[in-house]
Amino acid sequence: MSWARTGLRWLLAVCYAAAGYFHIASPAAFLTIMPAWVPAPEAVVFWTGVAELLGAAALAQPLSQPLRKAGAIGLALYAICVFPANIHHFALDMARPDGGAGLGYHLPRMVAQPLIVWLALWTGGVTDWPLRRR
Repeated sequence: MSWARTGLRWLLAVCYAAAGYFHIASPAAFLTIMPAWVPAPEAVVFWTGVAELLGAAALAQPLSQPLRKAGAIGLALYAICVFPANIHHFALDMARPDGGAGLGYHLPRMVAQPLIVWLALWTGGVTDWPLRRR
């Protein structure tokens, strides 16, 4: 099981690093899905990119378990915090005459969000649930 945890931890770190890069380098796409009630949307997109990069770097730590756990908790909290933007994007897209990206894109994304929270915590060594040996 440790090889799966390590491999998925590295995969998650790479995905978050890429997302962080794109939040900073190409913020326009992220700004379009930002709910109107979020203050300073440009700053929020920039700092979410920074948070993703820092979380990815912490998650990728092979020897510093406390730093890796802190990064995992941070990325899990981050995934929870951005969920309203995902719901907003879903609603905006589905209201478009052409249906936007459609249910085939948005429903798996909604279902994946809790899985990403768990995956960050599991790969970061914060939890063993539900895979702990009895």
